[in-house]
Amino acid sequence: MKFARHISALFAAGLLSFAAIAPNSASAQATRADAEKDPVLKAMLEELDRSMTHLQLPGFEKPYFIEYRIEDVQDFETRAAFGSTEGSHRGHARIARISVRVGDYKTDNSGPRGDGAIQLAAIDDDPVALRSALWAGTDQAYKAALAAYAQKQAELKQVQTPPQADDFSKTKPIVSLADPLKLSVDENAWSDRVANASGIYRTDPAVNATQQQIQYSNAIFHARVTTTWIASSEGAIVRKSSSSYSESLGVGTQADDGMHLDRSYGTSGVSLTDLDSSEKFHEHAVTLISSLSDLRKAPLVEEEYHGPVLLSADASADTLHNLLASGVIATRPKLGTEARTNGPFASSYKARIMPDFLSVVDDPALKTWEGKDLVGSYSVDDEAVPAKTVQLVSDGHLQNYLIGRTPVRDFPESNGHARAGLTGPPHPVIGVLKITAEQGLSNDELNAKLVQIAKDRGLNSVYYVETLGAESTPRLLYRIDLDGKRTLVRGAVLDYLDQRALRSGVVAAGKNLWVANYATEVPETVLAPALLFDDVTVKRANETNDKLPYYPAPE
Repeated sequence: MKFARHISALFAAGLLSFAAIAPNSASAQATRADAEKDPVLKAMLEELDRSMTHLQLPGFEKPYFIEYRIEDVQDFETRAAFGSTEGSHRGHARIARISVRVGDYKTDNSGPRGDGAIQLAAIDDDPVALRSALWAGTDQAYKAALAAYAQKQAELKQVQTPPQADDFSKTKPIVSLADPLKLSVDENAWSDRVANASGIYRTDPAVNATQQQIQYSNAIFHARVTTTWIASSEGAIVRKSSSSYSESLGVGTQADDGMHLDRSYGTSGVSLTDLDSSEKFHEHAVTLISSLSDLRKAPLVEEEYHGPVLLSADASADTLHNLLASGVIATRPKLGTEARTNGPFASSYKARIMPDFLSVVDDPALKTWEGKDLVGSYSVDDEAVPAKTVQLVSDGHLQNYLIGRTPVRDFPESNGHARAGLTGPPHPVIGVLKITAEQGLSNDELNAKLVQIAKDRGLNSVYYVETLGAESTPRLLYRIDLDGKRTLVRGAVLDYLDQRALRSGVVAAGKNLWVANYATEVPETVLAPALLFDDVTVKRANETNDKLPYYPAPE
């Protein structure tokens, strides 16, 4: 798994919210009275009642819907480089997001100008301080909603095609109260462990031979616990809690021609026990660092290649995340258009977008896969709607979209996939995207099929991608001769690996699924098989290499 998957932004820079599932000790019949035992929810509910009763400017619309969401984030991060700590940071903050809607479910202020307001909130459960933050945010959000609603009414008079769906869908309110989690880590022990990990290239005899070539060696440990409270004027009350832990190592060097070479490894999960042991992490790190020596000596990709390419399950997960995740979500199209939604599959409903032997489901309830925790798993979304399992693709045909409470044509109701970062409004996002192949092949069978295609086409060699980096650039790419010989090569990019190739270019898939956990704005997981494409372009990267350092790194 990639370095970027496991590194959260610094606490001050982004405060991303991870949504793993916390145990729910409350019964299914939890009530408002149960919720009011929580001082945060009690303050939210009291201020919500007051706002719905009194909030209306004379002569203007009264809110028909108000929702409060408070995120409490406890965060610890420690960083190190070249075997020495760069310092640690611990933070605690609460952010309140207030959404106010005027008009009605059919037409309201929703849109780019009506996304609500954000306020810092007290972290000590003081009811007056909490309610004051909500009050200030509600006033701000209400005024913005009125302005957006007036602007929208004016725009509706100018368009010829009326909206094809309501602005907001109705849903049955739920009361769900999960137990809050606490952040508890041995900060000194993790600071030492991270420092040691960043210095493995200096201390382990197995990699010491490449010491002079290492230009950076950075390690990070990050822990976060997030508790979310939601209360809406419809009666929805939610408390949910999540945790995430990750340890990562990134190392880099340059080849003799100046090309930058990077490798990274990370381990992550929803608890400390999910992470690699110190010994296992060290073992992976040694393999990682040692591979840089092979990469430095690897030849550059030669002439441009067009032909079959096999992606490992790891590389396939990244590719499918790029090609599918944004396409299977339903977002509101521009006012006045006839489109159902946006994205690459906007006009593909019921059409074939993959080979008929592939199917896709998004299952947020799936917590683990083959013993690995899935960070994209969750039980209730950030609009207080229970998450649902959605069959997105059946036999290659797009059957469904992921959607929140903003309807689009043919999809009038939420399927519980509206999720939000700490400061943003909820929007449809994948949870646990699972891609499976009917009669999937083993790795040996895929490799045999890859070579056979080359023989049938008179090719001298083919390519196998083991891992991908940013922008689908191969980090480990092998040229495979017809006799099975593998040669590590560098300096390549993949071209034409797009939705068209996904629809018509996949000729086989593996039977084993790779777990890819992504630390994006909201956490996502992709479970994917290896994929064999029949025609992908492999060509030399058009990059200018930097000059090598004028003298060696310190011994």
